[in-house]
Amino acid sequence: MNYSNNFEKNKSGFVAIIGPPNAGKSTFLNKVLGMKISITSKKPQTTRNRIVGVLTRANAQFIFIDTPGVHKPKGVLNERIVDVAVSAISDVDLVLVLIDAANKDSVSEQLILEQLEKQKRPVILALNKIDLLDKNILLSQIDKWSKAYSFKSIIPVSAKTGTQVDDLLDAMEIFLPKGHFLYPEDTLTESPTNFIVAEIIREKAFRLTGQELPYSVAVTIDLFQEKKRGSMVKIFATIHVERDSQKKIIIGKNGSKIKQIGQSARLDIEKILNTKVFLKLFIRVQKNWSKDTKALRNFGY
Repeated sequence: MNYSNNFEKNKSGFVAIIGPPNAGKSTFLNKVLGMKISITSKKPQTTRNRIVGVLTRANAQFIFIDTPGVHKPKGVLNERIVDVAVSAISDVDLVLVLIDAANKDSVSEQLILEQLEKQKRPVILALNKIDLLDKNILLSQIDKWSKAYSFKSIIPVSAKTGTQVDDLLDAMEIFLPKGHFLYPEDTLTESPTNFIVAEIIREKAFRLTGQELPYSVAVTIDLFQEKKRGSMVKIFATIHVERDSQKKIIIGKNGSKIKQIGQSARLDIEKILNTKVFLKLFIRVQKNWSKDTKALRNFGY
């Protein structure tokens, strides 16, 4: 594709992706970028920070802000998570609301509608996971949402399969302001590599421990070392938990679980870095860190 950074022809703008937990926001972002930069799991509130992804089309550049799921918060960590999502609305040119059309979350949906009423930016609604929906149910969903808010467009999609994702991008492109591209066309994210690596490790800890492990898990990168360009990267990372029982879950029987987490994370990290990776994981118990405002700041929340 030939890109032309022409002010008169081009559009460029910021788009906040908001929605309930597990609506598929991170899946959508990874799909349009063709690369995993935002982690996913079946556990709500997997995304905790704003993740920035950049998509450049022929004459348009989208700077997507993937936000945590909007929900009724319980505890200091969840309050911080929701604040991150809500504050993103005020900083963008366009809001993309992404809803799981196959799974009603009336509390989160009402909270989102309340936030939309407070702002004047154009809003497009994507009804996600249509691959799981009966056509009649989808039609009733479209009718319900068209009465709930004055969306510029309502577009059914499947972020997982890519169905109608291009149609959604076309609809959003209309509302981007004219202007030069803000990033080089080969940029996919502005998130630091260390951040993405830490997120991938956290994702694997979530996915590979099933329902056993609560959300009070954080990951920090202690060492990221590349001796020569293109050579093996050495990474030391610490998985922080709140209790000794959680530490035992992550270690697993005879160290089997921590080994599985490390192997799975390493494969994803190697794809992103396009080089071999040596990954060593440590576990630290930090009592009640998710309720400690100082610890939350240290972990970037």
